[in-house]
Amino acid sequence: MAMEMRLPKARKPLSESLGRDSKKHLVVPGDTITTDTGFMRGHGTYMGEEKLIASVAGSVERVNKLICVKALKTRYNGEVGDIVVGRITEVQQKRWKVETNSRLDSVLLLSSMNLPGGELRRRSAEDELAMRGFLQEGDLISAEVQAVFSDGAVSLHTRSLKYGKLGQGVLVQVSPSLVKRQKTHFHDLPCGASVILGNNGFIWIYPTPEHKDEDAGGFTANLEPVALSDREVISRLRNCIVLLVTQRMMLYDTSILYCYEASLAHQIKDILKPEVMEEIMLETRQRLLEQEG
Repeated sequence: MAMEMRLPKARKPLSESLGRDSKKHLVVPGDTITTDTGFMRGHGTYMGEEKLIASVAGSVERVNKLICVKALKTRYNGEVGDIVVGRITEVQQKRWKVETNSRLDSVLLLSSMNLPGGELRRRSAEDELAMRGFLQEGDLISAEVQAVFSDGAVSLHTRSLKYGKLGQGVLVQVSPSLVKRQKTHFHDLPCGASVILGNNGFIWIYPTPEHKDEDAGGFTANLEPVALSDREVISRLRNCIVLLVTQRMMLYDTSILYCYEASLAHQIKDILKPEVMEEIMLETRQRLLEQEG
């Protein structure tokens, strides 16, 4: 059996000329952001000796007179309307506990989800007894943030037919700060696969269904064998996302598609080799800069 061995080598930074024109103001805990008392204190900052000081490591963001520090690596902080991908960890009375990469487990209430078939009625004791038939421990779901409690815990809902139980695919976990906020986080890519870019840093890659079952209410998972061509596309997309995360690039449909197209000249197993990563990354960044104009 052929085996390839590599010795450790210092990684060269990619060309800075292809980066963004404006340098980000990066700070670490304890750094003074400003001594001007006219600014308001936002997340990730505190006042000390009439100075605004960073409490987390990240980039400084200013909105008019408000200054906050966006952490480069953090747990997910929920906001109402966010799209998340989560895993059921526990079935409780009238609710499920969901792991969503936040500090506390999220909650999905029985009353906050569609019943099978899309029925609209009050939840009964029979529904409560059948909860484990709907969703059980280990199931992956897509949902929307309905509310954020005072302690930071998140309440979810799956009332739309586009949310619900996820079937066959690949889950990739990244930092939530790398997922770009957009109007939609459900993308059917032209390469034959679809992605759900969860705001919580959980990314779900799955084969694009030929026809969407609107009557199932989000509870039927297709367990048919996935074709080899679809598995190859999903594996390539997964490696492309890992590549983008390694280079700290923002994840959204365009950046993933450009990276996928740039990787077609290489085998799937070679995408994460350092020299191949650099070549793909340079082409991807160049195309994104040309698109931005």
